[in-house]
Amino acid sequence: MLKKKTLKVVAAVAGSFLGFVVTIILLSRARIITVPMAMLMLVALFGLYLGFGILIAIYRFIGKLD
Repeated sequence: MLKKKTLKVVAAVAGSFLGFVVTIILLSRARIITVPMAMLMLVALFGLYLGFGILIAIYRFIGKLD
C-alpha cells in the first residue's frame, strides 16, 4: 500500500494535469484558441508530464543504487 504522502503527491499531480486539460478545453470552446492549437497543447502537456515522470523515476532508481 502506498504511503499517505505518496497518495497526496499523486493526487496533486493528477489534479494539476486535469486542471490544465480542462483549461485548454474551455479555451478552445470559447474560441480563444483554435481546435488544432488545443490539440497541440494537449499533446505537449501529455509529453511534459510523461517526460518529467520518466526523469523522476530514473532519479529515484539511481538514488536507490548508491
